[in-house]
Amino acid sequence: MESLAHGPASQRRAFTTVFLIEMWERFGFYGMQVLMVTYMIKKLGFVDTRANLVYGAAAAMIYATPAIGGWIGDRLLGTRRTMRMGAAVLVLGYALLWLPTDSEYFLYFALGVIIVGNGLFKANSGNLVRKIYDGNDSKIDSAFTVYYMAVNIGSMISMTLTPWLRNYVGARYGDSAGWHTAFGVCSIGLIFGLLNWQLRLRTLAHIGSPADERPVGLRSLGLVLGGAVLVVLASVAILQSETVARVCVYLAGAVILAIFIRLIATSKRSERDGLIAALLLIIQVVFFFIFYQQMSTSLNLFAQRNVNLDFRLFGWHLFTWIPEQFQNLNSIWIVVLSPVLVIIYNTLGRFHKDLPIAGKFALGFGAVASGFFIYGVGAHWAVNGQVSAWVMVWGYGLYSLGELLVSGLALAMIARYCPARMGGFMMGGLYVASGLSQYLGSVVANFAHIPENITNPVASLGIYTRLFSELGYAGVFCTLIAIGMLPLMKRLSANHAEEVRSAAAGIQPA
Repeated sequence: MESLAHGPASQRRAFTTVFLIEMWERFGFYGMQVLMVTYMIKKLGFVDTRANLVYGAAAAMIYATPAIGGWIGDRLLGTRRTMRMGAAVLVLGYALLWLPTDSEYFLYFALGVIIVGNGLFKANSGNLVRKIYDGNDSKIDSAFTVYYMAVNIGSMISMTLTPWLRNYVGARYGDSAGWHTAFGVCSIGLIFGLLNWQLRLRTLAHIGSPADERPVGLRSLGLVLGGAVLVVLASVAILQSETVARVCVYLAGAVILAIFIRLIATSKRSERDGLIAALLLIIQVVFFFIFYQQMSTSLNLFAQRNVNLDFRLFGWHLFTWIPEQFQNLNSIWIVVLSPVLVIIYNTLGRFHKDLPIAGKFALGFGAVASGFFIYGVGAHWAVNGQVSAWVMVWGYGLYSLGELLVSGLALAMIARYCPARMGGFMMGGLYVASGLSQYLGSVVANFAHIPENITNPVASLGIYTRLFSELGYAGVFCTLIAIGMLPLMKRLSANHAEEVRSAAAGIQPA
């Protein structure tokens, strides 16, 4: 029988604490992200291709730095401490965007601070969830699906609020005040999250890495703070140059791949098949995030130019959205679909019929492909170059289902296949792979570049829907690859489970 300290009630309390800080952190991040590309275009005068690539490079670094943050949490400062430090740094980064300046270089500096904060926060939050439910595969899948829902509750609120606040404040106090007030709300939300974390910290007293139980060494703290300053300065330099950004992003991907291959080569026999399975699934996640990056780039700009902003039902006008708010459909659908998937996972788990993660990935790519085809189909009923807002609703619905089945279970995949001693680093490595593919996603989005001399919505509609149809075919190809890998993944998973059981029983492999 589980002790009270580590029983189901304790797990729920610990999970709720992480859930809430993650929700507020994502409130800040997505409140910023929903505006960033259009801010660069409308306030800083960037063309769409440059705005896509600058944010793509920033997103790549935002997702790359958790590999370092995970290692810091595992080895230097502790998982809980590093996560809290990351949240505090993010508060500072969003507060910098609150300041009333429209300097390109100040924006790069603020993004650099956000990159550091996310690096310290993100891998460690996922690693805490993994530690809470370590050893229970069906619970891990359900927990990470609910955890993923936390991401989208926070983002759902902020992606509705910040575009509206930008317009409301901008109409009364000037355009610049509107933008910066909206960014400032991201900082305020995360302050609430930090206060709640501090009040509930005791629920995580038994969860963390060994470093959490040791006093913080001044040398380790100085190393982390000095490295943070260097990362901020490097981010400013990288974001100024598309060439430097491209080289750094690809180099980071190559380094992580090399480290991953070395870990597989030098790992224990009982760990190897699990690590190979994780690597194959991470490669699939890389392809998924190319699709994901379209939300803040091509789909966002498509909504600006080629979507009727009025929602109507049987001829009745319901409401009108701001173009950036269509990104919120992703969060709304995930909040709606997550409980349904949790019920399905738990029910299948009780009957020992749970679909393997590789199978869920294959279904996810099929859903993503269908979602992108819907945008192309919707163009056939466009009026004056604008598709119905409902086309976006259903396209995002299928895309979001795919996201839950791929990205939403990626953290669970790391928790299931990777040994605990590598947990923080492996969570970070997953984010590096995601960051690389988000930069590639921005490159893909630029295939839908609209030249300045094209102002007719009918012309831009054709450019966007051609890209979306090609992404649909790419999704079909990824689905077929994922299905073809199912026998190999089944064999690796079975070998991994057997090796873990043998290791636990003290049996040496032959």
